[in-house]
Amino acid sequence: MTIAIIGSGAIGHALAAQFARKKIDVLLANRRGPDSLADIVRELGATITATSVADALRSDVVFLAVPFTSVGDAVREAPAWDGRLVVDATNAIDFPAFTPTDLGGRPSTELVAETVPGARVVKAFNTIPAAVLAIDPASDGGRRVVFLSGDDTGANAEVATLIERLGFAAIDLGRLSEGGRLQQFGGALPVLDLILRPPARRSH
Repeated sequence: MTIAIIGSGAIGHALAAQFARKKIDVLLANRRGPDSLADIVRELGATITATSVADALRSDVVFLAVPFTSVGDAVREAPAWDGRLVVDATNAIDFPAFTPTDLGGRPSTELVAETVPGARVVKAFNTIPAAVLAIDPASDGGRRVVFLSGDDTGANAEVATLIERLGFAAIDLGRLSEGGRLQQFGGALPVLDLILRPPARRSH
């Protein structure tokens, strides 16, 4: 399974750092080209490879870590998606007001899905601030929670498995019309830093 991250800003960098920590090979791309990623690749090590956006878009799993308004441009060069996975880590935010974008009541990831027809789209990794996402998910005897949602249960399960491989605790919130609304900017879950701990053992 090939994995790519498109976007090398705060979220893209944090995601790449988590894959590097687990020594999982990942392609990293941005609109400025591979040469602009030399410092990040040097920092994160041999499992992170800089590439072009066009090459990254051929991967089995593509993480979108670009501004919400840039998604259309970011995926413009993609070949047919044919059921490949897209993980939407974007947030629909109006700047400089830093308020939720008015999407007419639609979940933001539904709009992202329209730009990648034929892909299986899952929303994940968008609720945790980048500085927190970048650190070890093991914390205080538990694991940091990553929420996910999507309309394809099989895709949700695959992304949940990947989240767990990275050391996080995956919580599937179901369909985009439900979980997606909770996850998107302006919903109940963004910026929360939650730790899932194992149940305490009962003493006998």
